[in-house]
Amino acid sequence: MSIRLEASHRDAVTLPDQPPDQLPDLPPDLPPRPTAAELRSMGKTEARELSDALFERLAGLARESHAYSYVRGTIIELNMPLVRFIAARFRHRAEDMDDILQVGTVGLIKAVDGYDPQRGVEFVTYAIPTITGEIKRFFRDTSWPVRVPRSMQELYLTVARGSDRLEQELGRLPQPEEIAEGLHLTVEQATEGLMAGRVYRPNSLDALREQDVDESGSALLDRLGSCDPGIELADFRTAVRPLLAELPRREQAVLKLRFWDGLTQSQIADRIGVSQMHVSRLLTATLNHLRERLDDLDAPGWDDEPEEPT
Repeated sequence: MSIRLEASHRDAVTLPDQPPDQLPDLPPDLPPRPTAAELRSMGKTEARELSDALFERLAGLARESHAYSYVRGTIIELNMPLVRFIAARFRHRAEDMDDILQVGTVGLIKAVDGYDPQRGVEFVTYAIPTITGEIKRFFRDTSWPVRVPRSMQELYLTVARGSDRLEQELGRLPQPEEIAEGLHLTVEQATEGLMAGRVYRPNSLDALREQDVDESGSALLDRLGSCDPGIELADFRTAVRPLLAELPRREQAVLKLRFWDGLTQSQIADRIGVSQMHVSRLLTATLNHLRERLDDLDAPGWDDEPEEPT
């Protein structure tokens, strides 16, 4: 079995698929790599004991040797269930589970490379926060609603931690000047970090106003402005007024009765002494004529300069 994991070029690793007796410079006493079926049937205790034994062998191998690569790859395979277990905690996130598993595998690789059995700490205890941290960094870097530079993201995290610490000490929200002094930043940097936090956690449109301000209890969505339909209507009236004046009197009367007085076509027909079908044809022809004239930017009403008074 050959596995290729690439979350980034620097974290790429290739696990050789040859058995120990087919690879050069491998010690003959290395155990064979478990097959896929054996990995599925292996219990946690058995996998942990084999992983611990391989870590002891790994410590005595040269990093550039085939033996080191082989033992390291076997340890990674043995501990892949740990990655799946941790990734399952984030299944509610919008990101694809395959991406989360791949990032978690990168965290596992880092844990394998950084683990020191001599410290007396179990590998699982060391690997869980390493894998979890790698996944959380992935979310931090990819889940911002608005894309901001990495330096700004890191500044936000620094300011957020400093602000939380100062809030506990002061018993209130610290000012940007106090945050800057506590973190040895400029006031501008502290302010930028706080502003970046607003991008990271945007307010919901359904969020209610704070209780200590006017109009408390109303949602933000209820206070958002909208375009005044009267503005668009005013532009339309300005453009269509001279076009209406060009129409014959009968067409003007039909439009007024239909759209200003709200009469039906039958009522208009009775008023002007024609059939309802004739009124329908008049309305269709007149409205088509007005649409064509409105599409003509050279028509009166679209001029940029107002007409000179006579």
